[in-house]
Amino acid sequence: DMTIVLEGKIPSLPYVALTTETMGAFGVAVVADGAGRYVVKSGQRYRGREYRVEGDVSSASYFFLAAALLKGRIRLENINPRTGQGDIALLAILERLGCTVIRGENHVGIEGGDLPGGEMTFDLGAMPDMVPTLAVLSALRPGRTIIRNVAHLRLKESDRLAALVNELRKTGISAEEIADGIAITGGSPHGAAIATYNDHRIAMSFAVLGLAVPGMRIDGEECVGKSFPGFWRVLEELS
Repeated sequence: DMTIVLEGKIPSLPYVALTTETMGAFGVAVVADGAGRYVVKSGQRYRGREYRVEGDVSSASYFFLAAALLKGRIRLENINPRTGQGDIALLAILERLGCTVIRGENHVGIEGGDLPGGEMTFDLGAMPDMVPTLAVLSALRPGRTIIRNVAHLRLKESDRLAALVNELRKTGISAEEIADGIAITGGSPHGAAIATYNDHRIAMSFAVLGLAVPGMRIDGEECVGKSFPGFWRVLEELS
């Protein structure tokens, strides 16, 4: 048998569950005790089968963002609102931020509304890839947004917290790093030349901000190919 023990605070925990669920779908059971201990019994074999892959919520999030920024309406097919993908929790955050969310059988609809003011705090430890998305939306929100429990973003494709602070400041938005995240005071951002740091999520988030803010230019745009090679084509169709 093989036992894996995860110690300490586990970032992106829903994706561990998603991995074990997928292993089970192909015939290999993983026993989890709920305390960070996972056991894979020996003698199991993977079995081939037909399997429908869910739509990627991380990629879909940029179009959720577009609806929220533009107070528009969008419907995305092949997005399961009951998925185990951790990033689906962004929907509940968007509801707090004035959006109307429709959760269908295998689709999600978003209609943007007025962004509320005041100070708001969000724990994104379980969905750190959504930090650039929420940070960009926070640039237009009339209030202070604090995003916490994401210190590990300093070790992503870029130092994502420093990158967000630098690029938001270029657009005239007040942003600062805190010990475990970022704090942003929204306002009226202006266009700027955005450095991507070869980070696909920085590129896509600021590109969507460009739908609402004229004059946004993304340098190193090819980095989106890591996760979403067709992003620019889809974004052009949307705009």
